[in-house]
Amino acid sequence: MSVETGFLFSGPRVEMPPSEILPVADASAVRNSRKRKGPRSTQLAARGEPYVWLMGSGLAIATLMILGLLFLVFYNGISTFWPKRIVEFTLIDGAKILGEVIRSERYQVSPSELAGMSAESRIRITASGGWSRRYLVRTGNYDLYGDDFKWVVESQIAGRALPLNVWLIERMEWGRAVGRLQKLTRDNIPLTRNSDEFYRIFSEVHGVAIDSKKKIARLQDKIGALNYALENSRLAVRKASLKYGDESTQHKAVAEAAAREESRLTKDFERLQAEIASIRSEDGRFRAYVFDAAGTLIPERPSSPVTPMLVSQIVRAYPANTLTLLKRIQVYLSRWVEFLTTEPREANTEGGVLPAIFGTFMMTLIMSLVVAPFGIIAALYLREYARQGTLVSAVRIAVNNLAGVPSIVFGVFGLGFFCYVIGGRLDMLFFPEKLPAPTFGTGGILWASLTLALLTVPVVIVATEEALAAVPRSMREGSYACGASKWQTIWRIVLPRATPGIMTGIILAMARGAGEVAPLMLTGVVKLAPELPFDSHFPFFHLNRSFMHLGFHIFDVGFQSRNSEAGKPMVFTTTLLLIALVALLNIVAIRLRSRLIKRFKVAHF
Repeated sequence: MSVETGFLFSGPRVEMPPSEILPVADASAVRNSRKRKGPRSTQLAARGEPYVWLMGSGLAIATLMILGLLFLVFYNGISTFWPKRIVEFTLIDGAKILGEVIRSERYQVSPSELAGMSAESRIRITASGGWSRRYLVRTGNYDLYGDDFKWVVESQIAGRALPLNVWLIERMEWGRAVGRLQKLTRDNIPLTRNSDEFYRIFSEVHGVAIDSKKKIARLQDKIGALNYALENSRLAVRKASLKYGDESTQHKAVAEAAAREESRLTKDFERLQAEIASIRSEDGRFRAYVFDAAGTLIPERPSSPVTPMLVSQIVRAYPANTLTLLKRIQVYLSRWVEFLTTEPREANTEGGVLPAIFGTFMMTLIMSLVVAPFGIIAALYLREYARQGTLVSAVRIAVNNLAGVPSIVFGVFGLGFFCYVIGGRLDMLFFPEKLPAPTFGTGGILWASLTLALLTVPVVIVATEEALAAVPRSMREGSYACGASKWQTIWRIVLPRATPGIMTGIILAMARGAGEVAPLMLTGVVKLAPELPFDSHFPFFHLNRSFMHLGFHIFDVGFQSRNSEAGKPMVFTTTLLLIALVALLNIVAIRLRSRLIKRFKVAHF
């Protein structure tokens, strides 16, 4: 049976089975039901707006987290060296506590602590729900108290004041001292009794002491050079013994020359030691009498409790509560200069981080110089020369998986392969006279840099491959059409256009390598490096030496120091410095990449 619709159209007639033919009444009912339902609705999952909002929210949250972390580090790091006022707390029992208030917090008072308080304090704390406030005070004077900090509970405070005659003294040993600097003496004779001239007199005497310490440091450097020359003479004798034998003419000649050199160096050493002893004897004439809040003398050392401290022991001292704004700025800047240009002291919680800055910069530079050529060459071979197949795909998978290997595994490999295998062979071939003491057969900045280069080379390979693949094929074909060889095409056409992408990979490798710590702990980084990897002795850069690193310095101060509270400010400041150093290296690389992009920018059609 055929059904004709009411429309005119050309083409065959549509035959419909009887079961699909609806009566007129049923058809109108279907149309009415469709009108009641309205237009077909789109599912929420088919719309893009919710996913756009979700991704935007995730980006906003991640950005806020990063900015919050950077702000926390920046604020705490930049405010670490600002001189604070010293508060004197008088407790209910009559005891007095002097120090800088670091922070305050509310805490739940325990029943045993509440029972030991006065009735008034118990009533007040009970009314507040069992909560009270306490203050963390940096008292210093570790040699007297055995701790740098004390908690002061508000309910135990009878009064507080800002005394004008209180000084904060930063010492070479035993940390900070907080107390009243009552007099300065030379050979037990007071230098001044006028309080108005006290700060000026102290500044003059302390300036002389600082100059004396600098003279001692220069003399000690000369002694170090003498020891270096003496060690070289000894090694020359042993080398001649190993090479020619103990009874040979060559060995006897070298031994005689070494004996004459040792005699001369010994005389110079004794003369320098006498000069140092004379300077220290002069420094010992100047003493500073400082007393804590209880009136106890703060001594030169704990073993001599009645001997006042030397002025030459003092790194910096100032009356904390009478400083003008200009003086506070001077103290603040002087602390930053010390932090950036001196060595650490007091278990790395005081002083500077110059060795760590130099070690981090030198290690990152060596790592970049090693990882760049190896990563680029490997990527060039995989992309341009290797026949694409199963083997090349397996190598790419291995490279990608290598980027996910834990960094400590690279540290173990670097220790075993670079330090013990390669370094041990180098010692046996080139430094047999120094054995069994290792030269390259132990951790050093070279092996640490190579380990980090191995860790970051997958990043450079992947980025370089992507950059090479992004170069249009038409440019290669145009070069071939002009008669260029494959290498000429790669060198003059492909690599220059891919350089910005390659630089991106190197930047990422630098950023990751500069912040790694775990491999360095096994391959050369130390808590305190007695010698920098660079000095005035040939070959100037000593790649076999251990070194300090800002990342390890943060770990050591934050988790290995005797007092985490004392090290916390240094953690934030060193973290800020590490971020600034990595940012500086990245900015230099990014500027170079931007210039290359402008140079090789091509027109788009």
